Amino acid sequence: MARHQGRLNPQDLKEIDLVVLVQSLVDEYKILAQQLNLNFIAHLPPTPVKLKADSDLLTQALKNLLDNACKYTVSGDTVTLKVSTKLRRAFIEIEDNGIGIPAEDLPHIFERFYRVDTARSRQTGGFGLGLAIAQQIIEAHGGQITVESVLEKGTKFQICLSLF
Repeated sequence: MARHQGRLNPQDLKEIDLVVLVQSLVDEYKILAQQLNLNFIAHLPPTPVKLKADSDLLTQALKNLLDNACKYTVSGDTVTLKVSTKLRRAFIEIEDNGIGIPAEDLPHIFERFYRVDTARSRQTGGFGLGLAIAQQIIEAHGGQITVESVLEKGTKFQICLSLF
């Protein structure tokens, strides 16, 4: 993705079932959440959600968001992953009730190498690339990623992708 700018070539995209892709992440992150003493809740539709995507890239974007949600949520709190559809669009929401992001940092969190709190980031690792990569992957699929956050209350990322 570092060498790629703009949208992915439509011929490189395959039809995938978003529910199947996300279910594999749910299985993986339930185990991680249990190890971190977090509640992990998933809401997936009972029917397939078909779209054209590069499943490896989309998985990477979601893992970046889920890793952050788990990393910045305090023991005993909750991370929620939700997939829904509306008006020929798929929505993926990753929400936590963790530490949140200060309002002054929100406009910058998708910038490469941007870290909200460098001291905290050194403790938990990372180079400030995860959100920039996630955004680039989602936009390469023709989608959008947005964020809402309140300090000390939590953060919600929403991804919107077109269905076909």
